[in-house]
Amino acid sequence: MKLKDKVALITGSSRGIGKAIALKFAREGAKIIVNYLDSETKANELVDEIKKIGSNAIAIKCDVSQEKDVKDMVDKSVKRFGKIDILVNNAGIVYDVPLFKKTLEQWRRTLNINLIGVFLCSKYVSEHMLKQDSGVIVNISSTNGINTGCPESADYDASKSGVISLTKNLASELAPKIRVNSIAPGWIDTDMNKNLPKDFIKQEKEKIFVRRFGRPEEIAMVALFLASDDASFINGSTIRVDGGYNCT
Repeated sequence: MKLKDKVALITGSSRGIGKAIALKFAREGAKIIVNYLDSETKANELVDEIKKIGSNAIAIKCDVSQEKDVKDMVDKSVKRFGKIDILVNNAGIVYDVPLFKKTLEQWRRTLNINLIGVFLCSKYVSEHMLKQDSGVIVNISSTNGINTGCPESADYDASKSGVISLTKNLASELAPKIRVNSIAPGWIDTDMNKNLPKDFIKQEKEKIFVRRFGRPEEIAMVALFLASDDASFINGSTIRVDGGYNCT
């Protein structure tokens, strides 16, 4: 098992990519802190599923954009498991609204969850990691943070570009004890994308070399690699996982 006896906090892990990462880590021996904001039922179901695998887990409600919430979540996690070895900053939102019809509140909420949330969780988790002289942080960015140019997701693009930049700065600041890397997924079959128009999905699949959307489990495999000792010489990097997307 690659993560035997490790403790992993995964934000936004009640569904989608976060859930897939939680299950993958649990199968590799990690104890899991399932973070959620609205999906309490799904979070508790995931905890039960992890326990059936043979690992241990707890669910904690936390708005990652709120400093007090984050501090409380980290304190509860450490009190329960004694440490946090791995942080996966996965929580994220998107508003599919034309650029100039987006409200200021939508912009703020997107940046607060997708970018400031990464900062807050990294800040308070790394305090404990530094005390134990080890730790790994994996940030979930997006290819939207690399290939910007879709006005409807300008705020999302900006937040994910920020995550890539923040990843490099965190890696520098927390070196050499803590490794920090990010993953930039392309199109993935998740609830976030389930309501996209069929014609648009078909059009986008034609731009992907493997001609399909990715599966959450395929992102989880990369997250496992980065969280494990297999990636011990990778730091400050962003791994693109998009099936070979041609944006031109």
